[in-house]
Amino acid sequence: MARRSLILGIGNILWGDEGFGVRAVEEFHRRYDVTGDVTVLDGGTQGLYLVQFVREADDLIVFDAIDYGLTPGTLKIVRDEEVPKFTGSKKMSLHQTGFQEVLSAADLLGDYPQRLALIGCQPLDLENWGGPLTAPVRGAIDLAVEAASGLLNEWGFACAPRVQPLSPREGLLRHDIDRLGYERSLDSDAAIERRG
Repeated sequence: MARRSLILGIGNILWGDEGFGVRAVEEFHRRYDVTGDVTVLDGGTQGLYLVQFVREADDLIVFDAIDYGLTPGTLKIVRDEEVPKFTGSKKMSLHQTGFQEVLSAADLLGDYPQRLALIGCQPLDLENWGGPLTAPVRGAIDLAVEAASGLLNEWGFACAPRVQPLSPREGLLRHDIDRLGYERSLDSDAAIERRG
């Protein structure tokens, strides 16, 4: 049976840099074409609802905003047994579990990924309710996407740049919650307030 890989972005797009993981997986999907053995998923703040997806993956790549104590916008990739050390300190939402609990549940059920990588970005602002990603974190998305592509290729999965990146209509997120649509709506809301 073929190995299966999951590319997962987690976070909350409504809390500024907390949305890094979702925005990174969104951009990965826009730029890269992958085989049917690779699932690309916006995990948002789904918490334990993600366990089934994690259980089905032999290999897992997670994008997330992680407070490593580094300069904002800095990417750090951790692998395998190091990953839970960095995913346990933050809850996905006030009412849900952290990703460490998702990994623990998958392990208890006997289906822990064999290879695991966390592509984490140091946030600048996690308190900006309704705001976009800050410039340093937005600037890290390209490197994060390239890192995920490199990991997939290293692990033997086909991952090739799309000839033409997907349009917002074809993207992972739709209904104006894709990054560009969301930021445009913030700009127009700010313009309305200024005219007031």
